[in-house]
Amino acid sequence: MNKIIEIHNLTKYYGKHRGVSDVSFQVEEGDIFGFLGPNGAGKSTTIRSMLGLIQFHKGSIYIFGKDIKKEKKEILSDVGYMPSETMFYSVMKVKDLIKMAADVRKEDCRAEAQKLCERLQVDVNKKVCDLSLGNRKKVGIVCAMQHKPKLFVFDEPTSGLDPLMQTEFFRLIQEYVAQGATCLLSTHVLSEIKRYCRNAAIMKEGRVQCVDTVTNLTKTSAKRVQIVREGRQESYIYKGDLRDLMKELSEYDIQDVLIEEPSLDEMFLHFYQK
Repeated sequence: MNKIIEIHNLTKYYGKHRGVSDVSFQVEEGDIFGFLGPNGAGKSTTIRSMLGLIQFHKGSIYIFGKDIKKEKKEILSDVGYMPSETMFYSVMKVKDLIKMAADVRKEDCRAEAQKLCERLQVDVNKKVCDLSLGNRKKVGIVCAMQHKPKLFVFDEPTSGLDPLMQTEFFRLIQEYVAQGATCLLSTHVLSEIKRYCRNAAIMKEGRVQCVDTVTNLTKTSAKRVQIVREGRQESYIYKGDLRDLMKELSEYDIQDVLIEEPSLDEMFLHFYQK
């Protein structure tokens, strides 16, 4: 399988302040790769370094097997990027903005742009200044997708989108990936990683905590235990042998008990804790 993204020992500082330190991971062709972490973890710094938008101090980054420092223009011609905060000329109409994004690439994207606008319910005759956050997001998605790039890079793409549009957005990604594209999805929405990604990297405080399949990352023997005793409800995560748990519970006057899988947030929580 071809490596679409290869990042080795990426280090970036902002003056004396940490950006990212010794970040390494790879993304294979055809993957929807989750890039996960809380705000300030270093996800956006990694992405901006990866796309040559900021200079980094140490390490190497290859996209499509090409060095971002030496072949940036060639690389970016086949990348569709949407930053976490999309900024547009406020007085422009949506249709003119989308056309301008295509013209910058010197491509005729009219057919694909029309399809995307219909699927995402984008009103192309509105001015940007009249759009809600969610509708600006949708315009950003169209601009990133309309040239059908080999690599999509989305930084917190679904914030502001309603649930129906979130579903449609991921349906579009899956369709492009089925045609040979690859996607790096930066998010802190755990359910998106669980539902759509095969592999993921978890960032914390500027470093990669782990890289693994989502199946392995969410695999746990822990259980959420909820009990009612003496009229009070208690809830906690239990990581031991269930037989020991049942023996322990039998020593108390329990009115009710519920044992279930922990939430997705709880499964990932230990990656973020110190």
